[in-house]
Amino acid sequence: MGGSRFGGAPVAGGPAIIERERERGERGDRNRGSDRTGPGERTGGPQRDGGTRPSYGGSSGGSRPSYGNSSGRTQQRPSGGRPGGGNRGRGTNNAARTQERRTPQVKEKVTGPVSLPPQIIVKDLADLLSVTPIEIMRDLITKHGVFASINQVVDYEKAALVATDLGFEPSPNGSTETETVARPLSASEASAARRSEDNTIEIPPVVTIMGHVDHGKTSLLDTIRKTKVADGEAGGITQHIGAYQVEINNKKITFLDTPGHEAFTAMRARGAQVAHIAIIVIAADDGIMPQTREAIDHARAARMPIIIALNKIDKANANPDRVKQQLAEIGLVIEEYGGDIVCVPISAKRGEGIDELLEYILLVAEVQDIRANPSRTATGVIIEAKLEKNSGAMATVLVQQGTLKMGDNIIVGTLSGKIRAMTNDRGKRIMKAPPSTPVSILGLPEVPQAGDRLEVVADDKTAKAMAQQEADKRKNEAVPLGGVSLDTLYMQEGSVKELNVVLKSDVQGSSEAIKGALSKMGEENLKVRLLREGIGNISETDIHLASASGAIIIGFNVKADDAATREAQREGVDIRYYSVIYKLIEDIQAALVGMLEPTFREVLNGHAEVIQTFKAGKIQIAGCRVSDGKLTRSSQCRLLRNKEKVFEGKFASLRRGKDDVREVASGYECGIVLDGFNEYEVGDIIEAFAQERVTPGA
Repeated sequence: MGGSRFGGAPVAGGPAIIERERERGERGDRNRGSDRTGPGERTGGPQRDGGTRPSYGGSSGGSRPSYGNSSGRTQQRPSGGRPGGGNRGRGTNNAARTQERRTPQVKEKVTGPVSLPPQIIVKDLADLLSVTPIEIMRDLITKHGVFASINQVVDYEKAALVATDLGFEPSPNGSTETETVARPLSASEASAARRSEDNTIEIPPVVTIMGHVDHGKTSLLDTIRKTKVADGEAGGITQHIGAYQVEINNKKITFLDTPGHEAFTAMRARGAQVAHIAIIVIAADDGIMPQTREAIDHARAARMPIIIALNKIDKANANPDRVKQQLAEIGLVIEEYGGDIVCVPISAKRGEGIDELLEYILLVAEVQDIRANPSRTATGVIIEAKLEKNSGAMATVLVQQGTLKMGDNIIVGTLSGKIRAMTNDRGKRIMKAPPSTPVSILGLPEVPQAGDRLEVVADDKTAKAMAQQEADKRKNEAVPLGGVSLDTLYMQEGSVKELNVVLKSDVQGSSEAIKGALSKMGEENLKVRLLREGIGNISETDIHLASASGAIIIGFNVKADDAATREAQREGVDIRYYSVIYKLIEDIQAALVGMLEPTFREVLNGHAEVIQTFKAGKIQIAGCRVSDGKLTRSSQCRLLRNKEKVFEGKFASLRRGKDDVREVASGYECGIVLDGFNEYEVGDIIEAFAQERVTPGA
């Protein structure tokens, strides 16, 4: 041989080889047709600069032969071309597809107005802005000093900064894929909203039965349903809220059995929120008891029509007149005394008065005109939930709107799933459930919380995304939803038209004086609504009522016990303490007119001096020494230069060495990054402080 085929020297017999390859290529070209490119002109694949194999279809070295090059000259293969020649008998269609697959698709940059929710997950923000999550995280870190993972929630302010950096025009409170799902309306509000829709139909009323323990609630339901539910009770107390549906004169009624014991006050409050009518069961031989008052308070707070079921009238010591007088004393005047409260004497044990009670329920429901749209996307509320040994998580759902169907993808609180089985209150398997129907469902991975909202969504992917969003939101929320305070009423700038109040006082005289003053406050469309007034310290029962009703609690010369204080913090209920009536009245009046501005005082935590500055990427870091007090990561801060304020905000990062720390004490050095500030100078003073609320009346 005259030279190595692979070393770049001329190949012996080269012209003859080239001629043979050219002839093969021409024959292949004729066989393929005129719509194909010439032999050797294939595209795709990286260009090889050397190696031990011959170059098919072109060579980067001028001395090497080009197999398949019809001109016989060395041909430069297009950048990115795949090695190959015409002798392989392939045309350009496959080559073009290969090129299309391998050529990076440049996504057109999207900009313009964008609506952002109050909170959004980083990966969802990336989808919304048509960029990768890496770009979002890089922007947060390099430009704003915020370290966020792909699944972390960022608030509107940070999301807006990133959107602006990427050329968008952000605006708050917009509707996006990650917008928080609206909280469900109360039963009466939802029914009123449905009446304004098209395609609405009359639906069965949802009735909650409440009252004192052992006054006959479950026995009443037992008589109505012709079953023995009461026999299964433990200690006379229903252990879970049950939901049952009965049919009378071709019309259905859905019953919720809400336990009357104090331990289940929160469950009863939840039941009252989903019902249309409340039946208060009172034993004629026992009269109004503490739990009876609580049940009435919950029904009033939910603005439900009340029907009194005066039970046990067959007993020898029954005294219906005394009970009617007690009702009048608390503001429930029955029709017999000239009021508008229906009172039906019954005996759940003997079945007396039951038909009359059911007729009154249907009459009240007809007056209310309870309607819903069965064609809408189904939503409902979890009445009870438990873990069955053989079938897994089982939940009782009250369908509130739309029609729930087998196979629906659902989201319940932080859980997502698909309905695998659905049974009615009699244990019969059904395929669909219209509004006001209670059903038990299987298909959730875990047991949900009673009171969680169920919503049907388009597909499994959407369900999982919404469940994750709800989980992230609950994780990042500092204050529970539904908490109301006088300070937040001020911030709502007059949007609140009614202030719900629970009043607890030390003596009856004080209670009467405060109640009289509150009744005179406000205007026609701006009033104080007293849900409950009582004597004694604030209890957990008061907290549950306030939480369920969006009320504040006023304590006059009383305090909350430890359990109530913990529950108030958990539920986000505002408790106000007063010892002077005029101060109480002033604060309530200010809240009504939207002028109660929360009072704060500033508390200095510590100071640090900037002794050097350095950069980490695009972030400037202030190297500081704490001169007094301490710096905490959660503190607010301001930067002073020559005793003048240059910046005020919060810490983005607080580090000692390579470690993130929560606080740095006096005498120690640390690295500081301020959120939204990047221009430190040696000698600057960073001052950490906190805003401490001044309690009214303190």
